[in-house]
Amino acid sequence: MFDVSAVEGGRPTESSAGRIEADSVQWVLQPRGGARMRGPQHFDHSVRRGIRLSQYDHVLGTHAEELSRIFPEGVARLWGSTPTQQTGNAKAVALRDRRVGDEVLFYAQNTFVAKARILGLLHNRDLAAAVWGVDEETDSTWEHIMALGDVVEFEVPAEPLLIALAMTPPLRSLTLVRAAERRRHLALLDGPLGGREPTAVGRPANGEELVAPVERMGRGDLLRALGTLDADVAAERRTRHGSLTLLWAIGRLMSGQGRLAPSDAYQRHLKPILQEFGSPGVTVSLEDPFRHLCGSGLWEVEAAERRDYGPVSIAASVESGARAGLRREAARLLRQPLVRAEAIGLLCTNHLEDVDQEELLERVGLGGYAHASGAADEDVDRNGSGWSAGHGGRRQNTGSRPGRDQRLVDRVKLLHRHQCQVCGLRLETRFSHYSEAAHIRGLGNPHNGPDTISNLLCLCPNHHVQFDTLAIFIDEDWNIRRSKDGERISTLRRHPDHEIDEQYVEYHRGLCGRNRYSAMQG
Repeated sequence: MFDVSAVEGGRPTESSAGRIEADSVQWVLQPRGGARMRGPQHFDHSVRRGIRLSQYDHVLGTHAEELSRIFPEGVARLWGSTPTQQTGNAKAVALRDRRVGDEVLFYAQNTFVAKARILGLLHNRDLAAAVWGVDEETDSTWEHIMALGDVVEFEVPAEPLLIALAMTPPLRSLTLVRAAERRRHLALLDGPLGGREPTAVGRPANGEELVAPVERMGRGDLLRALGTLDADVAAERRTRHGSLTLLWAIGRLMSGQGRLAPSDAYQRHLKPILQEFGSPGVTVSLEDPFRHLCGSGLWEVEAAERRDYGPVSIAASVESGARAGLRREAARLLRQPLVRAEAIGLLCTNHLEDVDQEELLERVGLGGYAHASGAADEDVDRNGSGWSAGHGGRRQNTGSRPGRDQRLVDRVKLLHRHQCQVCGLRLETRFSHYSEAAHIRGLGNPHNGPDTISNLLCLCPNHHVQFDTLAIFIDEDWNIRRSKDGERISTLRRHPDHEIDEQYVEYHRGLCGRNRYSAMQG
């Protein structure tokens, strides 16, 4: 069984069932699976990175030619489902009625984390077993396979959409959403996920007003605006209020709240943060950050009575019940993990270097972004002793920790013979040598990186601490540099059998605030 569409520019145009029209696209809601099912690892392996078809020639069978046509570069992005004995449940309907051209929404931990386009459908147990393995208890594997294209990762709270679809969170089964329902609820995913902005005024489940679309903003536009946030303000007149307000707004976004907040929320929740972390000797007023941010292109203030979007005064806004916050396009971008990490890193590096960033990020709901490893209560211990670093030095780690495959840790250490990839130190012990395996994109919240060898470095204890605390980073040319001033320390030592995924390096570099936009601050 195989159904595949012709592909032009990565998008399906025609299938055996006929031409796929945009308005007939369905949603396939796909649980990614948790740690027990190795969902994050499988997603990283077969969707994010893709599998090389040449490595699976022996199990492709009759599907080899079609998969090669869909993926001419030889790297296939696949996802699968186990079979079901039922005929009328949600999973059976989804397996039977999904089509080439439909859009897949991947779900994990009450969040939609990625979307993709179905380019082909096939049934191949041998291929599934080779890619994802077989469950020994049930003797099942993900044999109903989707070939995927146009993969985009993001983070959007899933509850509003699931409730609108009359589904009780969490999503537990593969589920098909028919085209008419998809069109009706596209706005709940903030427009761009469906390929267009909402044009009608409505009020979705979270109470956020839908307005006419704004001009498109790309990742570079957003980061450039952050990198030049105070460039037009004289040095002696610069305050931290704008950057603190943006961090607070990003924290609200992370917690699933709407991008616009009522004026009284700013008075109750933001003002104390400005008082505690703002520039010393500067009078706290919400007027300045609101006016300033409106001019940045990132922010809007909505007067409830007039429905205009100019920088109105705070006093008038409070009286009229106005709401303010990130513009729709900025919010959409900041829901993407990489862009969010880069934005937080830029704001902290350019504007907030002389404050307690760890305490500040905790206060605004962004706990974990001060460390590459994630939130302190989910830090992964380095040597298996059960200890990890905290505010008070070393402490017993009794909280929940993400799963870690010790075989990967041992392999990366063995490949590098315990030699630090930063400095080359091979720390001798009485009977052997000692090194530590560091995840580049941390396993803990909020980073949720994968436990793969392409996301690992072999480091000495000193450089592990510096890497985790964002004191050093890897630049685009694999040089190790100090985050504080960009000074080069060394070149990362590489091993031909240890492939490091550049997207994780880019994520860590973004956390350090050291991408190409960090130098724009005047």
